[in-house]
Amino acid sequence: MVLNYIWIAFFLVALVVGFVKLVFFGDTQVFTAMVNSTFEMAKVGFEIALGLTGVLTLWLGLMKVGEKGGAINALATVVRPFFRRLFPEVPRDHPVHGSIIMNFAANMLGLDNAATPLGLKAMQELQELNPSEDTASNAQIMFLVLNTSGLTVIPISIMVYRAQLGAANPSDIFLPILLTTFFSTLAGLIAVAVVQRINLFDKVVLAYLLGLTGLVAATLGYFSRLPQAQVETVSNVVANVTLFGVIAAFIALAMFRRVNVYEAFIEGAKDGFAVAVKIIPYLVAILVAIGVFRASGTMELLVAGIGKAFGAVGLNTDFIPALPTALMKPLSGSGARGMMVDAMQTYGADSFVGRLASTFQGSTDTTFYIIALYFGSVGVRKTRHAVTCGLIADFTAVVAGIFIAYVFFG
Repeated sequence: MVLNYIWIAFFLVALVVGFVKLVFFGDTQVFTAMVNSTFEMAKVGFEIALGLTGVLTLWLGLMKVGEKGGAINALATVVRPFFRRLFPEVPRDHPVHGSIIMNFAANMLGLDNAATPLGLKAMQELQELNPSEDTASNAQIMFLVLNTSGLTVIPISIMVYRAQLGAANPSDIFLPILLTTFFSTLAGLIAVAVVQRINLFDKVVLAYLLGLTGLVAATLGYFSRLPQAQVETVSNVVANVTLFGVIAAFIALAMFRRVNVYEAFIEGAKDGFAVAVKIIPYLVAILVAIGVFRASGTMELLVAGIGKAFGAVGLNTDFIPALPTALMKPLSGSGARGMMVDAMQTYGADSFVGRLASTFQGSTDTTFYIIALYFGSVGVRKTRHAVTCGLIADFTAVVAGIFIAYVFFG
């Protein structure tokens, strides 16, 4: 229901802004741009779904190999005590625990192409446990919000963009992103836990959270001691070696248990195309609304208003030019990426604005895209508190990112 209101609001706000620009400022092109955006974003939605087909086929096939070979269950065993408390509706030995940890691991390594099909697999398995087909369950909401909070340990793609745009040290945003995304994920977890009355002070939950905090701190410590020139290289190698190591381990364990690996892969891969086709209407719907919102110029007006408000009370406004990236990130990953690139091209990759925009881009995932993609893949229409909790994580990332950027780069 919340997503329905937001979807309508995008069009209504765009309509009002469009008429204001046409009547009061004589902008005769605004509605042309808005109409063109509907066609463009509908095409983008289809292309995204089409592009996902191959990746979904690959990873759903590999997940079936891992499931039949016992690798998924082995991964689930490691996190089962923690997940039992975060996902109390999920049976103790359900294979979705393994799918969830695989998805989280891919996200932490910055491997988006692998994370998405793994996340869709986990959402399908959670839907099998959902007592209401069209309403999001507590477990699905917790999983989705932790996804949208975008916990990323190794932001490979951001460093690549910075290198391409001439940054002296492309990896200098590594630590700010790690800190910002950690606070974002923690905020999302707390928000969902409060609504669902999950006890985060349970000794098992605290132990895992402290362990994760220790992992983040150790990562910070290790990479802070590396020469800047080596950070990007080491990050890239670690992420890809880990991913390929997981694939090899799945196949090796399945062979050890005398599983027909090829047939298992084909069995899982068959679902890839069906899932890709099913999500097309949901992707087109949300992307068209976002495209109209952007084309109307509402984002620029919003950023300008925030800048004037902060300036009026005498606060530092150096962060304002980077805000378009932060505000666009919950709506569109490609849009936020474009704004990050524009900020670095306009102000310089090593400027405060360029670095802050990079931090925003790497610190959360695309909330509305993830909601449309994941819930759409299983036919869930009533999202309950998923949007609100996801936006709390996004807001935390913006606030934390600004403060952390001033500490590191101000």
